[in-house]
Amino acid sequence: MCKSSMMFFSDQQLCYADILPPSEVNLILCSPFSNSTVSPIYPLIFAANEIVFRDLKGKLLDMVYTVWKVMEMCFQILVQEKRVTQRELFYKLLCGSPDYFTSQLQEPNQEIVDCSACGSSGHAISGDLNLLDKLVMKTDARYIIVVEKHAIFQRLAEDHVFNQIPSILITAKGYPDIATRLLLHRMSRAFPDLPILALVDWNPAGLAILCTFKYGSIGMGLEAYRYACNVKWLGLRGDDLQLIPEQALVQLKPRDLQIAKSLISSEILQENYRAELEVMVQSGQRAEIESLYFHGYDFLGKYIAKKIVQANYI
Repeated sequence: MCKSSMMFFSDQQLCYADILPPSEVNLILCSPFSNSTVSPIYPLIFAANEIVFRDLKGKLLDMVYTVWKVMEMCFQILVQEKRVTQRELFYKLLCGSPDYFTSQLQEPNQEIVDCSACGSSGHAISGDLNLLDKLVMKTDARYIIVVEKHAIFQRLAEDHVFNQIPSILITAKGYPDIATRLLLHRMSRAFPDLPILALVDWNPAGLAILCTFKYGSIGMGLEAYRYACNVKWLGLRGDDLQLIPEQALVQLKPRDLQIAKSLISSEILQENYRAELEVMVQSGQRAEIESLYFHGYDFLGKYIAKKIVQANYI
């Protein structure tokens, strides 16, 4: 290495080093003449612009790599003369190296499950209620988004909406089962400051799904509270119809009217929900979340972000 004013100690010997940007370091390290240029502290193997420490293994190697990536990201920020929060830095690292920077959910006596690295299908919710009751959960998310449909969940996961909006995505693939409701209830207790927002179709069935999460199942009687939590209605709602082409609206079916009648007769249904339901019945129409794709496949993430920023949920 060339001499400079920057010095450090290694193996009790005085050494000298230049401070180089990551791009130059990679260029030098990946050069076929790197052995004549660099005398590393550890034996190294260089390939495909990645640094592999031959003598380091397992967790120690992971630690070295994560420190390197943080230093590289900090250098880029300094060069661009930008200011970023710790959260913004975390999500940049999470997107760039998801194998080393993770949001985590841990099963008792099991390995940590990184839900953000499970692909578009997510991590399956166990049907073992005892296991769910003992889960150790950690997150730096700011919202929990309950999605009615698995297809919409997959779209949001593929678009990494949870990185754009620090959030936990969860779906029961339709009407919620007890396991999904218990997990959501556990999350509401573990992270009481996180708003729980529901994204459902604008129809009686969508509202019924939201109410099952919010109030529990009528059939469970006094046990219902164990699986309920304070879910708020993000969308779709009546004021979103202006975003949907008229030809995308669908007529209510007899089954929809039957569900609406049951909901209206419920004493626990809050008034603004009842008003939304009455608008549905009077219009005789319903709208599905997919109708927002009229504005492009990336519009759904923007729609959710705008609603959250404006606190437009009830």
